[in-house]
Amino acid sequence: MSTIRVAIDGPSGAGKSTLARAAAAALGFLYVDTGAIYRTVGLSAREEDVDPGDETAMAAMLPALRVELRYDKAGRQRMLLNGRDVSEEIRLPEISRYASAVSALPAVRAYLMETQRELARKNSVVMDGRDIGSVVLPDAEVKIFLTASARVRAERRCRELEERGTPQPFEEVFRDIEDRDFRDTHREAAPLRQADGAVLLEDRYTTESRKIGARGMFQSCKALTDQGKDVVVCSISMYQENRDWNRENIEKYREIYIKVTHETLYRRDQKKLYSSGAK
Repeated sequence: MSTIRVAIDGPSGAGKSTLARAAAAALGFLYVDTGAIYRTVGLSAREEDVDPGDETAMAAMLPALRVELRYDKAGRQRMLLNGRDVSEEIRLPEISRYASAVSALPAVRAYLMETQRELARKNSVVMDGRDIGSVVLPDAEVKIFLTASARVRAERRCRELEERGTPQPFEEVFRDIEDRDFRDTHREAAPLRQADGAVLLEDRYTTESRKIGARGMFQSCKALTDQGKDVVVCSISMYQENRDWNRENIEKYREIYIKVTHETLYRRDQKKLYSSGAK
C-alpha cells in the first residue's frame, strides 16, 4: 500500500505541531516534528560550544552526531541526542535561536533531509516544518501553509512558556518571533514560503479559542468565508470529531479536502461533517 504524505508548513508558533499531532492521531499516521530535529542539532552545537552560524564548524560536527526519533506509548515524538532523551531541553527558549541558525545552513539541511524523506517513504506521515511542502516532500498529497499574526503567536507562546514554568515577558517573546520570521524568510537555504499547491490557512484565534478539532478549525475557516472568500482547506484534523471517519475512507478519498460553505463543513462528496448549529 502506498503511503500518504501530509505537509504542514508555517512560521514559528503558528500551531503547526498542535494541528499535525492531532491530525496524525486521528488518522493513525506517523507524526514527524522536523523542528524538533533541528532543535536537537542546535542543542548539540550549544553543548559543544560550536558557532551555529559557522557552516564549516557545523559540518565537521555532523558525522559524530547521532540524532534519533523515538515514540512513547502515547505516540508522542521523543528526541534523542547521542542516546540521551533531550525532548524537554530542546524546548528551552534559547535553543530556538540555535535551531534557527543551524536550519539556515545547507550542510545541515542536506544531512537531515534524507532522514525525513525516509520516514515518509516507509510510513504515512503528517510532517510539519518550514520547507516540507516546498523542499522535503514537494509531491506530498496534501499541503497546508498555516500562519497567524506575530502578536497572536506571541500570546500563545507566552502561555506555553508559563505552563512549562519558564515564563517570559510578552514583548521579549514578540520580538523573538519577529526576528525568527525574518531569519526564516530571508535565509538562502530553503526559506520559509507557501509551497506550490499548498492551501493557505490563517488562524486568527488565540490559545483559548483554538481547540484543535472540528469546532476550532471551523471558527478559523468561517472567519475567511465571512469575508466572501470561497475557502478550500486541506485540514484533516477536522475529522477527529467525525466518528465514522477511518483509514479505509482515507485510502478511498486520497484527496483530503474540506469545503467550507456558510455554516457547515462538507467533505468533497458533500457528506456533512460538522455544523455550527446555526439555523
